[in-house]
Amino acid sequence: MLELPKTFVLGAATAAYQVEGSSKVDGKGRVLWDEFLEKQGRFSPDPASDFYNRYEEDIKLLAEMGFKAFRLSIHWSRIFPKGYEAEPNEAGLAFYEKVFKTLKSYNIEPVVTLSHYETPYGLTERYNGWVDRAVVGHFEHYAKTVFNRYKGLVKYWMTFNEINIINISPFTGGGIISDKLENPTEASYQALHHQLIASSLATKALREIDADAQIGCMLARMKHYPYTCNPEDVLKAMQEDQMNLLYTDVHALGEYPNYYKQFLKENDFSLNIEDGDLETLKAYTVDYISFSYYMSLLSANSEEGEVTEGNLMNSLKNPYLEASDWGWQIDPIGLRIVLNEFWDRYHKPLFIVENGLGAKDVVDEDGSIHDTYRIDYLQKHIQEMKKAVQDGVDLIGYLAWGPIDLVSMSTSEMSKRYGFIYVDKDDDGNGTGNRSKKDSFEWYKEVISTNGAQL
Repeated sequence: MLELPKTFVLGAATAAYQVEGSSKVDGKGRVLWDEFLEKQGRFSPDPASDFYNRYEEDIKLLAEMGFKAFRLSIHWSRIFPKGYEAEPNEAGLAFYEKVFKTLKSYNIEPVVTLSHYETPYGLTERYNGWVDRAVVGHFEHYAKTVFNRYKGLVKYWMTFNEINIINISPFTGGGIISDKLENPTEASYQALHHQLIASSLATKALREIDADAQIGCMLARMKHYPYTCNPEDVLKAMQEDQMNLLYTDVHALGEYPNYYKQFLKENDFSLNIEDGDLETLKAYTVDYISFSYYMSLLSANSEEGEVTEGNLMNSLKNPYLEASDWGWQIDPIGLRIVLNEFWDRYHKPLFIVENGLGAKDVVDEDGSIHDTYRIDYLQKHIQEMKKAVQDGVDLIGYLAWGPIDLVSMSTSEMSKRYGFIYVDKDDDGNGTGNRSKKDSFEWYKEVISTNGAQL
């Protein structure tokens, strides 16, 4: 029987925008998703899962499952409503302090993301988001503010959720309105440089403020397989994998790799890199690498083949894999592959901070929810994760996405459910909001109590 280390942490993850609700209370400012969804006429973040008002009830349920860690994000706009104020909003600071202390009372370790697709819209209005260097300073100010306030309450910090998304969806990842830019693709890589500098400065600040805490980066890991054994497909997969790993290369190794320099040259992209920037990247690399893993992708030198949907990226369909209701290709073995590749490449501790199945749950007449498909998905991924640990990978923990039903980022739906805990809300925000346990609740409770031995 494969065993996990006794220090291993099991739990789950959320994001403020998708779970909190209460987007207009206690001085909170607007974020980019408020603007986007209102223009689209789609589901509002209010009430979402109403974690803002029901966090004590929800954390008690997490404790009942035996959680060792719970990942959540801070709404930057709860702390600085427009993103650029000099003084923070005390109501926002007080809310997260209450949440962290409640978690600690149950011996649940908070794992906290500073920016999870939650750029204050004020920074978009004033600067067009992360395109402007000025946002680096505002982020550094925000980071120092929360590091000081929550010193001793948070052991694990992360800077940017899925930082690679800024070059896939600049508005999502950086609050950037591309229509305002002459060369939006080049601008997104300039914005990436600003986020990487901001991440390094946050790392520097945490080490000065709270030396007992750790800070990591976070990547949407999308493993690329060649569509065929044609060397052109193999080369294409290698190149696309390199560009997915660019972000962790810089965070972990402290410098821009040669393949990226060549990419910039081939595309005639010229980045404004200020004096001292490269030294900052080199001096303040991360303590650990965290990542989300939902699916793998196929790379082909041609456009042939059937296309399927994915996590903000489409892919050619892999005939050897099943897919979720939303077309995301399910590849548990791929998780073992990427864990080994990460470890071989960086030799830094790793942390799986998102992995889960979005599915349509059916509530039976007696209120039960038999989500065997979710158990099967998670079971297979955890099994492959355990094999990677046996391979020698240094892994901090595993956080499933997400413990409680929340608003899907990719589709703005409540009906795309991930949780062990069901929330009685539909896609239009109607419902009681009451919580109930799915079959996966008791299953994951057993997984945690046996430290992954019983799947």
